[in-house]
Amino acid sequence: MTAPKENQTTRRRAPGMSPEQRREMIIQTAIPLIAEYGAAVTTAKIARAAGIGEGTIFRVFADKDELLQACVAEALSPEHAVRELDAIDVSQPLPDRLAEAAEALQAHMSRMGAILGSLGHRGGKHPGTVRGAGRDESTARIRAALAELLEPDEAALRRPPEQIAALFFGLLFTQPRTEGEPDLTPQELVEVFLHGALSGAAK
Repeated sequence: MTAPKENQTTRRRAPGMSPEQRREMIIQTAIPLIAEYGAAVTTAKIARAAGIGEGTIFRVFADKDELLQACVAEALSPEHAVRELDAIDVSQPLPDRLAEAAEALQAHMSRMGAILGSLGHRGGKHPGTVRGAGRDESTARIRAALAELLEPDEAALRRPPEQIAALFFGLLFTQPRTEGEPDLTPQELVEVFLHGALSGAAK
């Protein structure tokens, strides 16, 4: 007995990814492998992790070098960090808003450092791409998103929100590491930033 036509149609394969979707999937798969292996990671290893044939990579990337550069660009992109900053509830008290912002930006910087550090230590040339207009634009976008978080408290700030945002962003990037002491938590960092180094008992 011939199977009904509707049963035959249900066996059709789901539509494949577009080239752009495939490219994005490969980049997201490759980033943690690059962080682990640096430029020594092979396209075969990336393909296995992505569950695709190695040839599929070269349908959307000219070569491995282009893939590495795309991964660096993704790691440096402020898009994810800006989305997280934009999603923070501005009705929260300022310390809570800034603590959430610190967590989001520390994760962003950790991702950047993992990729760039791994490629740099392996002798890759790609870390040089962090300099220049691209980095300036990325920093400007993140600072603008931070300034928006500060605006509800603008009247209580000693300086304009844009300047406070730049100071906070700089603190996150330059937080010193003290030997034998744990890093400040986002909450502790925000407390020092907003209230200074003196304790309430100091005169």
